[in-house]
Amino acid sequence: MRFGIFIPQGWRLDLVGIDPVDQWSVMRGLAQRFDAGTDWESIWVYDHFHTVPVPTDEATHEAWTLMSAFAAGTSRVRLGQMCTAMSYRNPAYLAKVAATVDLISGGRVEMGIGGGWYEHEWRAYGYGFPSAGERLGRLDEGVQIFRQAWQTGRATLDGRYYQVDGAIVAPKPLQENGIPIWIAGGGEQKTLRIAAKYADYTNFSGEPTEFTRKSEILRAHCAEVGTDFAAITRSANFNTIVGSTESEVQERLSTIIDRYTPYLGADEAKAHLHEQFDTSATVGTPEQIVERLTELGDLGLAYAILNFPEAAYDTSGIELFEREVIPALR
Repeated sequence: MRFGIFIPQGWRLDLVGIDPVDQWSVMRGLAQRFDAGTDWESIWVYDHFHTVPVPTDEATHEAWTLMSAFAAGTSRVRLGQMCTAMSYRNPAYLAKVAATVDLISGGRVEMGIGGGWYEHEWRAYGYGFPSAGERLGRLDEGVQIFRQAWQTGRATLDGRYYQVDGAIVAPKPLQENGIPIWIAGGGEQKTLRIAAKYADYTNFSGEPTEFTRKSEILRAHCAEVGTDFAAITRSANFNTIVGSTESEVQERLSTIIDRYTPYLGADEAKAHLHEQFDTSATVGTPEQIVERLTELGDLGLAYAILNFPEAAYDTSGIELFEREVIPALR
């Protein structure tokens, strides 16, 4: 199994209590730490503007600005977003941005892309909030533009949602076949069909029953559109808390509730934590996590991307995961 890790950027209230002046140094330090070792294949950020589970005035740092900074400040790890919302940026423009970042990084960018879902930030930033059908239609057309731009250096599309006419993307990305495309989301009729047509990677639920269902639907779509299901790497994201004992796991979870409480209130903080962590395969002792990820690996999960909510404050859980989980699964 391959492993990626999220850099805290504020979206999940994972930089609260750190002065905004100091937040970049925290993010940069973690990126360089993960870059220096060999445990993590990739580092990731989210493409969001407002915090969750509720919008607050706490910092949420912009994804593609961070991509460029990480590209210049690291040398080995691959760089991804899980996931960029297609409608937040014109796709020809975004293809150009991503190609430039790929050049800066020496060919290490991954394009995580999806339809987008966070209605509050859509409306707040003036994007409206189109129907799911329109958002996914934009995703399909935008990915077509990416592929043309990165493979040929130009893109032309007279689509329903996007019209580009000889948009030049020069230089092209360093990666020979263009930037790898991760289609994120588990929508069974449209998102997974888009993934079947275009994806190098997918990213959907890491719950075993749901993962199996989505995988079989993806397989069926691949058969219908004539692509190779086996060539698509399936991934999932996991909220992660690891402790040497179950009591240590609970102590770490309690610390996170305490951190959330001033921003969400005690009841909402507990509810949010339970929603995000109770069913995660990567909450528990190393032995428990290895067992669950082994099961998922047997089902076809090849890539796990982990969010450690403690990362900006305490890396001991990450260190434990590196010592006792990754070697058992690699």
